[in-house]
Amino acid sequence: MCGGAPRGDLQRGDSRPVSSSDVKGLKKVDVRLKWDPSAWDRPPHHLDIIATTYPVDAPYGRPVYVVQFDKRSPDGTINMSRHSRTGQGFGFVEEMTFELDRLATSFVRVVVGVAIHQDDGHKTFGDVSNTGVVVTEGYEELLTDDFQQVSGATAATVAEFTRNASGAWEFHEAVRGFDSDPVLFTQEMGSPPRT
Repeated sequence: MCGGAPRGDLQRGDSRPVSSSDVKGLKKVDVRLKWDPSAWDRPPHHLDIIATTYPVDAPYGRPVYVVQFDKRSPDGTINMSRHSRTGQGFGFVEEMTFELDRLATSFVRVVVGVAIHQDDGHKTFGDVSNTGVVVTEGYEELLTDDFQQVSGATAATVAEFTRNASGAWEFHEAVRGFDSDPVLFTQEMGSPPRT
């Protein structure tokens, strides 16, 4: 497959939107990531949670802004609170928080993904052990995935949040694999799924 081309629509499970029992929809959501460190004599595995935001007039266009590494969104509504370059630590070692209820009404879509840095040669999810991602709102678990279905990919989207006609935010599971480095992935992760 050509570099940068999506590996297909790998969405799984029930794709119906999920929103909070509150009529106002999702408010504050956390995305957490874990993976095992590489062997002591190998270059470190470096994975990152990445978020892209899209406006009402171009929900599948170029992202308005990208949040990744140890950064936050310009308005402070998306914040990387934990960041790891090695996977070392207990449990989930990277975390990004989304205050969806504070996002400006000009935003209609937020896509969340995970990318593997390719600085030390081609590396896929299948090359990294014990990977896992969880998406939660409070104590409610919206998604848990181990990237096995996209084991040949170097990056993957995992979740999509969309604002419905009433203004409430909804969650959609969106596990899709890509053959991209983190920079290219930010430009293509918001593309519509291939049919």
